[in-house]
Amino acid sequence: MPVDCIFCRIVAGEVPSEKIFEDGSVIVFADINPATRGHCLVVPRKHSVNILDIPGEDVLAVIAAAREIARVMPSALGCKGVNLFHCAGAEAWQDVFHFHMHVIPRYSRQELKQAWSMKPGIPAEVKEAAGKVRAAMGRK
Repeated sequence: MPVDCIFCRIVAGEVPSEKIFEDGSVIVFADINPATRGHCLVVPRKHSVNILDIPGEDVLAVIAAAREIARVMPSALGCKGVNLFHCAGAEAWQDVFHFHMHVIPRYSRQELKQAWSMKPGIPAEVKEAAGKVRAAMGRK
């Protein structure tokens, strides 16, 4: 456990949190800086920095818990939708370097702004990037 990791300290019970759910693999707690009412975080008990280094079984446990939480939010909170969000690396807005999934209830489109524009990409760039990722995965 990195000594300066706030989420490891929450998992260990050293820092108080508003727990929603926990099991042997994950803990879910309310975000203290919520984007919307009911915003929570799902974190694995075992420390991983982000999606780039988390073991498969831990990411599956996080996704399963996020799905369970997301499914009850409309009836529990009256929201109309839910965003699941993860940031991997400082350039992608990650500020706590312990893997976590945001589960953000959505009540209206005006509460949060989309982080990118929905303008069409340049077809050649889209094709080139897709090809590079496909090749790196060993896919045709």
